[in-house]
Amino acid sequence: MVGRLLEIPTSVSPTDAVRALRLLGEARGWSMKRLEESRMVHRWAIIMPLTSQAQVLGLEFEDGLVLGLSLRTWSHTPGSAGRLTHVSFEIPAAIEGEFWTEILDEWSSRLPRCPWRWTFGERSMIGYLLPEYRRSRVLFGREGIDLKNWASREESSTPSGTDD
Repeated sequence: MVGRLLEIPTSVSPTDAVRALRLLGEARGWSMKRLEESRMVHRWAIIMPLTSQAQVLGLEFEDGLVLGLSLRTWSHTPGSAGRLTHVSFEIPAAIEGEFWTEILDEWSSRLPRCPWRWTFGERSMIGYLLPEYRRSRVLFGREGIDLKNWASREESSTPSGTDD
């Protein structure tokens, strides 16, 4: 049962990414375990790359239809300032297709902000022309996510402000 690895740069923090997947798993009654690892990352300092370790947070599902699905996420500073977060999904072959798209869409809607959009200030600090910004949008689109109609679950569940 071979799966695939999907690594996407995102604009959300690692804790927000893990929290959204944990809430999704809890809502569906899936058992999971926390992952804590480290990963080598590269940072450019003037003209040479520097290698360092980044803390990786994650979740792995342990039963049911999503056995083997895992998320790992980390942040690093690619240049002199600003942090860029990556999420890496390990997707078992058994959940490919519409089921995976549904999970990814629900995960992204549980995030506090749109994961493929950065503010002008963030882009300016990290590096305005980095290819990660476009790569993020393209990868979410390839997975079947509607890029134009993202809505947070928190926004959609907020009362309209009228008291009856």
